[in-house]
Amino acid sequence: MREQTLTFAAICQIASMVQKIARNGSTDEQQLDTMLRSIINTSPENTLAVYGGELANVKQGLEIVVNHLGDENKQKDPELTRYIVSLLNLERRLTKNKKQLAALGQRIEQAQRQTEHYEINSSTLLASFAGIYSDLISPLGARIQVAGEPAILKQESNQHKIRSLLLAGIRSAVLWRQVDGKRRNILFSRTKILQCAKQLLNEIY
Repeated sequence: MREQTLTFAAICQIASMVQKIARNGSTDEQQLDTMLRSIINTSPENTLAVYGGELANVKQGLEIVVNHLGDENKQKDPELTRYIVSLLNLERRLTKNKKQLAALGQRIEQAQRQTEHYEINSSTLLASFAGIYSDLISPLGARIQVAGEPAILKQESNQHKIRSLLLAGIRSAVLWRQVDGKRRNILFSRTKILQCAKQLLNEIY
């Protein structure tokens, strides 16, 4: 349950980061670096290692889990929910497509080699990650319609960041499934996930 909650929180955090870039043109740079690194961390020691080994790196995602799954009368964000559901749906299609999965593995290996010469958040790596998402993930199904400020969304650098984050979202969704995450768990194990997220937040504070 801890690992399911952790990976689900990462998906939630990525959805929120996409939303922030689309609306404001910026997001937390440290969070961005962490999520970009998660894409190329394909042989981690454990689940938390994918996110830099620090619970604090997914703190925002854990807070979203608590706010969205909790019964408090806080305003839920349907746009955020749509991004999360879309990422889970795309991952499901990807997992069923062995050819795309193999191609994805090859392209991520290429990106790993690029990190020897470029910073993870460099325009070169962002363009590579965005290209992987556009070439291999987008064709799998209904595209994720990102809502935001048109002037911000027109900027290529923002497009690359958003697509790179969506690729990171797919990475976390794959990981979520690997630790036995299922969509029905979100409905039927909601209380357990909520309790676990609160417990993880307590470990941070």
